[in-house]
Amino acid sequence: MFWKLPMFGKISKIGIRPPKPEPGRDGLAITLIVRNEARHIGEWARFHHRAGVARFLVYDNGCEDATLPILRETLPPEALVIVPWKQVFSDARMGREIHNQVLAYAHAASNFGGAHRWMAFIDVDEFLIPKRAGSLPEALAPLGEARNLSLPWHMFGRNGHETPPEGGVIANYLRRAADPMSDRRGIRAFKCVVDPCHLTALRVHSMETDGTDLTCNDRGESARGAEREKPGFYSADHIQLNHYYARSEQELREKIGRGPNLVAKSPEYERKVRRTVEAIEAEEVEDRAALDFLARRDAVEPAEASCGRS
Repeated sequence: MFWKLPMFGKISKIGIRPPKPEPGRDGLAITLIVRNEARHIGEWARFHHRAGVARFLVYDNGCEDATLPILRETLPPEALVIVPWKQVFSDARMGREIHNQVLAYAHAASNFGGAHRWMAFIDVDEFLIPKRAGSLPEALAPLGEARNLSLPWHMFGRNGHETPPEGGVIANYLRRAADPMSDRRGIRAFKCVVDPCHLTALRVHSMETDGTDLTCNDRGESARGAEREKPGFYSADHIQLNHYYARSEQELREKIGRGPNLVAKSPEYERKVRRTVEAIEAEEVEDRAALDFLARRDAVEPAEASCGRS
């Protein structure tokens, strides 16, 4: 008799063997998975390149628009790695799909992590912002030998835009949820920046280094995985993670139309997304952290250029 094994959720946590550090490893790499992000990828790449990211590890999940050409035009060749990543893998015995984004993260850390001191794992609607320093590596330097950094989402809603405004995301979305640590649905979450040479297990929103979930905030204060959700762990003193969750109403509808990563959750997805947007927009504050960083860079870069002229 043939027995069909029960279906469960995706395999969303993957253990890895950390890569060995390469001689002279340094800098920050960002890993992201993309599919048809041409509308925003140029702004995202320019911002993070100006913020000091040394390498962009881009996993192409079947892009059919200009996402990849824009990246090639925006970033220097030595800073960009594009990996084809259109696939669906599953555990053949249990029938469980392996989370393709987590698999990309594991591949990036294993194959490229040895060259870098830090590796971030974010999406195109997320921006890492140095709050005081002139670059992300400079902002990370005071953390010393820290190996696992958890950054809370700062969630931005529609900001009154019905259609995508001209001028990009940073200039047009200046209001976010007032409390990044709110327990309102969908607001409180983290992304990680880790030392890939100590990374032992990973999910989208949490990672383990040296076999433990011990993490720290951007002030270097440590906590176990679940404890980072306590209000006292919150910090965005040095690095802020902006998540432009909804952008315009048109883009929100497109987001809903694309559906969730897990097909079985599709009927609930629109309700979930709308509830999250409602929670974001229930109480908002102005936030100009990204614009302030760009203004600092604009003030510094002409002076840097003049230092190189004879």
